[in-house]
Order: sequence, then structure tokens, then C-alpha cells
Amino acid sequence: MGFYQLHKTQKIPATREKVWDFMSSPANLKKITPGYMGFDITSKNLPDKMYPGMIISYKVSPVLGIKTTWVTEITHVEEGEYFVDEQRVGPYSLWHHEHKIESIPGGVLMTDIVSYKPPFGVLGSIANALLIKNKLKEIFDFRTKAVEEIFGNWEEFDTISKK
Repeated sequence: MGFYQLHKTQKIPATREKVWDFMSSPANLKKITPGYMGFDITSKNLPDKMYPGMIISYKVSPVLGIKTTWVTEITHVEEGEYFVDEQRVGPYSLWHHEHKIESIPGGVLMTDIVSYKPPFGVLGSIANALLIKNKLKEIFDFRTKAVEEIFGNWEEFDTISKK
């Protein structure tokens, strides 16, 4: 019965306010999720910004095109700094995702810490080794590229700013 964490950081050449406004809006989740996952928010009348206690439900196809319902609760929000989503219904025994944004010279550092536990005990640990950890890395690599397309590439920005 494994417990795992994925840590991902990304430097973004944009203001903290712009990145926060984008990342804290439920409407933007689909823009940073791979299309093959069939990500669709099923919650109705979602507000523009996340708040503590907010429930978001969606359909997603993480593996083999099989649609599953996923329900998360936004459990913590510190405006402009971080928010946490936790799975309430879905494929994991435990899912806790911290989204942090901090100002750095030239932009922001966005940090994600995903703590998760696959279902099915030892079988879940085997599935993590063979599939889940690689799928999560793939999803976050896609998100990195999507965020770069929206806000620009840090490496390009860093190179330009050094001249």
C-alpha cells in the first residue's frame, strides 16, 4: 500500500496576479489538461474563482478512454498564494494537490505537490510503478507546455532578459 508524491515546479514570466487569476479559475482547467483525457466539468454555475468548500465535479478518461467521475473539494485558499484540492470521489484512495505561486525576480515560481495513494493495496503500488506515476508526469508535462503557450517560455524570457 504505497503513498506517493509528485513535485513539479515551473518558472513563469508573468505577474503573480495574472498567473493566480488563470490558475484559480475552474474554467481554465480544461485548457491545461491533455485532450485525450476527455476532461469535462459537469458542475453547473461555477464561479470565476475557487473558494474553500467549493465542489467541482468532472468526467475524465485517464486510462484507455474509460470515463470516470471525479469530484474534488477546494479545501484551502490563500488568495494569490496557494490553493488545495482534495478528491472526494474518484480513482484514488487519497488525492491531495497543493498549487503554490510565489513571486521571483522576473515572474513567478509555480509549485505543485500531489500526494496520492492508488486504490487496491499492493496492486495499486504495482499499477503506480507501471502506469500511474508515468501518466501523472505526462499530464504535468503537458500542463507545463500549455502554461508556456499562455504566458511565455521562461528560458526564452531569461535569455532575452540577460542581453
